[in-house]
Amino acid sequence: MACGTWVLRSCRARGWIQDSLTQTRNCEHRFTLFTQQRHGFRKAPKNVEARKPEKPAEVVRSKITPPLQETVFQTTSNSVKHLFKPFVFTVGFTGCAFASASIWQYEALKFRVQSYFDEVQADWLDSRRPNKELDFRKQVNKWWNSLTEGQQTVAGIIAVNVLVFCLWKVPSMQRTMIKYFTSNPASKTLCLPMILSTFSHFSLFHMGANMYVLWSFSSSIVSILGSEQFMAVYLSAGVISSFASYVAKTATGRFGPSLGASGAIMTVLAAVCTKMPEAKLAIILLPMFTFTAGSALKAIMALDTAGLILGWRLFDHAAHLGGAIFGIWYVTYGHELIWKNREPLVKMWHEWRTKTPGK
Repeated sequence: MACGTWVLRSCRARGWIQDSLTQTRNCEHRFTLFTQQRHGFRKAPKNVEARKPEKPAEVVRSKITPPLQETVFQTTSNSVKHLFKPFVFTVGFTGCAFASASIWQYEALKFRVQSYFDEVQADWLDSRRPNKELDFRKQVNKWWNSLTEGQQTVAGIIAVNVLVFCLWKVPSMQRTMIKYFTSNPASKTLCLPMILSTFSHFSLFHMGANMYVLWSFSSSIVSILGSEQFMAVYLSAGVISSFASYVAKTATGRFGPSLGASGAIMTVLAAVCTKMPEAKLAIILLPMFTFTAGSALKAIMALDTAGLILGWRLFDHAAHLGGAIFGIWYVTYGHELIWKNREPLVKMWHEWRTKTPGK
């Protein structure tokens, strides 16, 4: 009995030891798993919300601009530095425009003096020749001579706008048109589109409205400035209004494409309304309602200011305001500061022309 009891106790002791070893191994295994979970693998939370799909970038759906995907950025110091190159281009292009206009006026006056007797001789020869009733060239010349100087000046601008509008309708030209004929501070190409976008229209209605306003005010603005000075102001206004658009888009952090002659035309409109504030104007669809030019300018600028502050997206209100402010400044101060001080440049050009043989 004693031996049996000892064997039984020995078996129980062995079982207890085995159970203890098994429990220890299980604890070590659990500890290892726990350690691995803590340092290597993390359990996902039980209530995981499904990720919301990212909102696609906003798409410009205006009928007057091409359907481009708009990129939205935040204003940073780098984006502000991004405006330095367009600013230098604006100043340089404006200076070149007025310098070229001064030289153009000099050459035009010289050409008129030299060709005066040639024109008299040509008129005498035409009078000796038999008239052709169906001569297309004479009909075109008759129509051209019936136009005012201002209408003749803007006819070339309108022709360029029509040509660019036709290029928008060519599918193979879409990438080129978007790259060079829409101004956008988020684009890699910054400077050249500032002037090319002034002659670019995606919508027929947009182009027709702008060209009608330009044609209507062409006689008045050219009678005030002259054709050469007008061209310098018009081209400079296109670049300046584009730069104003760049500044506004960078300040608000909302970048997108802009195109159209509205900024430059606002310069023409503002210049005429400032110079002749009591002139009577009317809307083409409502000719019975008339208003003064000064009142019209104030209303348009107030509308664009509200659109800029409230973030309206139908038009580029910053470009409109930039063009209008430039037009008011130029007829008030710019003409005296810039155009009347062109004599040194013209004198240098005259001396170079007289010294150069064959010129």
